Amino acid sequence: MKTGRVVQTDEEVRHVLTTAKTIAIVGLSPKPGRDSYQVAAYLQQQGYRVLPVRPAQTEILGLKAYASLDDIAGSVDIIDVFRSSDQVLPHAREALRLKPKVFWMQEGIENHEAAALLAAAGIDVVMNRCIKREHARLGL
Repeated sequence: MKTGRVVQTDEEVRHVLTTAKTIAIVGLSPKPGRDSYQVAAYLQQQGYRVLPVRPAQTEILGLKAYASLDDIAGSVDIIDVFRSSDQVLPHAREALRLKPKVFWMQEGIENHEAAALLAAAGIDVVMNRCIKREHARLGL
């Protein structure tokens, strides 16, 4: 079985972003002023299929919202997390069932225990990077 790794180089990030099609966003706010909403709207405009994950919401950005990762059927390329570092581990455990290619923790978010768990399951990890900023910076 493939062992996952922490994605760090521009080449690795570029590969992640150019091969992904579906991105589940955990902690996506329904409020347009929030970073998570702006990132999701940007990704949607760039042609990605966005799956909002937010309890108590039925729709965000005109898309069906899921209460948790466990409610998503089908494949997900990236799970992008907008939760504080100490709240990431339960989502990492949920992610194991979906087997995304990448588990992405937004800027300011790092959880090494979650990263080790995911990597052991063959899932690559990005920590402390904004997916929108990286996409734009790399000119994708």
